[in-house]
Amino acid sequence: MIARSARAVLLAAVTLSLGLLSVGMLSAVALPAVAAPSPQAQREIDALIAGLGASGCAFERNGRWYDAKTAQAHLRKKYDYLRKRDMADTAELFIERAASESSMSGKPYRVRCPGKAAEPSAQWFGQRLQALRTAAKR
Repeated sequence: MIARSARAVLLAAVTLSLGLLSVGMLSAVALPAVAAPSPQAQREIDALIAGLGASGCAFERNGRWYDAKTAQAHLRKKYDYLRKRDMADTAELFIERAASESSMSGKPYRVRCPGKAAEPSAQWFGQRLQALRTAAKR
């Protein structure tokens, strides 16, 4: 019952907002500004995606395991979508918004490398990002 009430309130708010927009009483919806990735962030994100493709690891998405190259293509597509909308301007946001869970089902992604147990992809990518940054400081 509560879920229906919350849905009804949300629907009413959206309907009201659209109505106010159409009659000119609501001029804009303020959204937080997000910048394009810096050159460093772009290099890190590209390296994370390429690293998965070259890893030989398997990638679990929505209950099915995929090879690393297929997973790389999938994450590149998700990242391109986010980048066009200025929604992933850091490597951390890429990991959070593209590489951690399915945007369709909400199920977490996992990575399983040869000889190792499967782990959450957010953890796997976080470790790779840390290694990239450590190597860059040398």
